[in-house]
Amino acid sequence: MPDFSEAWRLPNVMVYNPGELTSTESAAMPTTEEPEGPDESETPDATRVSSNPDDRRIDRGGIAVAVALLLACGGLVTYGVLDTEDEPAGKRATTPTAEVVYEVLGEGAADISYRGADGDKADVVTNVGLPWKKTVSVPLGSSPIVNVTLGEKGGTASCTLTVRGKHVQRATATGAFGRTACSSELPAPEASASLGEAQ
Repeated sequence: MPDFSEAWRLPNVMVYNPGELTSTESAAMPTTEEPEGPDESETPDATRVSSNPDDRRIDRGGIAVAVALLLACGGLVTYGVLDTEDEPAGKRATTPTAEVVYEVLGEGAADISYRGADGDKADVVTNVGLPWKKTVSVPLGSSPIVNVTLGEKGGTASCTLTVRGKHVQRATATGAFGRTACSSELPAPEASASLGEAQ
């Protein structure tokens, strides 16, 4: 009879029979095939490229907005430069003016119209108490004028016109709805400049 007391000392030896493998055991067996691609879990976040098309669209959208802003700024700058160049030189330069003093003396009230700083249109004040005085810078080349119309009650009113400190004209209106006017001519800007050089 054999002695089995020493059997526990022998290593356990497994006999491999390929026909006896189950599907679970074959799946656990190591293979020599290469993996098809890198494992995404091993790829660092910095080098991972997003395959989401929405992420790429956000980047393109930001670039598109930046380009649109740059084009808008460039357009405004160009418009400002071109707009300044298209403007006539006469409009850009300030027109020389002369100081004109309109004055209406008398009692009561009157309607007064006078040529203002615009030079092309009259400014009007109605039923103004007398005496009345207004100093205006009138553009050279235009004609300063003041018109006075008395009211229904009449009375007496006189206008005076002073240009550059020199008294030019005086006129008087009397009676109901009486009218008078004081006017003068201002030299053209070129003539005024040549007069200044001659003095």
